[in-house]
Amino acid sequence: MCTAITYNTKNHYFGRNLDLEYSYKETVTITPRNYNFKFRKVKDINKHYALIGMAFVNDNYPLYYDAMNEKGLGMAGLNFPKNADYKNEQSNKDNIAPFEFIPWILSQCANLKEAKELLSKINIVNIDFSEELKVSPLHWIISDKENSITVECVKDGLKIYDNPVGVLTNNPTFDIHMFNLNNYMNMSIEQPDNTFSKKLNLEAYSRGMGALGLPGDLSSASRFVKATFTKMNSLSGDSESESISQFFHILGSVEQQRGCVHMGGDKYEITIYSSCLNLDKGIYYYTTYENSQITGVDMHKENLESSELISYDLIKGQQIYIQN
Repeated sequence: MCTAITYNTKNHYFGRNLDLEYSYKETVTITPRNYNFKFRKVKDINKHYALIGMAFVNDNYPLYYDAMNEKGLGMAGLNFPKNADYKNEQSNKDNIAPFEFIPWILSQCANLKEAKELLSKINIVNIDFSEELKVSPLHWIISDKENSITVECVKDGLKIYDNPVGVLTNNPTFDIHMFNLNNYMNMSIEQPDNTFSKKLNLEAYSRGMGALGLPGDLSSASRFVKATFTKMNSLSGDSESESISQFFHILGSVEQQRGCVHMGGDKYEITIYSSCLNLDKGIYYYTTYENSQITGVDMHKENLESSELISYDLIKGQQIYIQN
């Protein structure tokens, strides 16, 4: 499962936890402006905005999990099992496979307004990438520097929700996640007053009791609430270091540790990586399960006029600084 968030200080940030029990040897991958994006049912795009993100590159095609383009539009796909319902082709629509959706939007759109225009014409079709790589059930968060939306292709059709909290996890559908926040409207960063009974002398005996009852389990519904509370109340300085540090702390509040979510046999779901994308500067930061040191890749230090993919293997071994 996964959690995606946005965060704004002086700059604007977007990223996610990828929670799975296996890895596809993903890499931080830059797609330059002249790479030829091939699509199954629509025309190729060979001149477009440059992208940077986390991808599994297969047959020289970047299968992006999350990415941003050089204009500052970010997008991530998150697991959406049993709810995702992809469609048959429609002659009056842009028929886009799920694995093409991130490139289709980010290669052409500079902001959410332009993304919504493309979404009005899109049909997400049920096409596998290959015999080995079957279609994944996903929903998506798309964010520019100001706002976010959630996109879900379900049985009733394509749903596009304004996302005022800038958070997404997995099931259930986004509208239910937002309604569920009503159950936690009493959560507070302040110490609670005794509203239980004036006849009883009740006192707060610990710091943080204003948030007593905030979910702490690893389910997607609980992670949505926890990540939203943490993000909406989060404070940091506006320097790059302070901002990205706080971003990773927010994601850390809902990360998954090996051993806590058993997937059968010897498989356990973990937070394989966490990402933080600076939408203003085009820098992709990440940590991995074994390496908590923040690593960055700057797309603008590469030749963005190239036509060849540029990939960086993840630094997975723990980086420890011995101070004495």
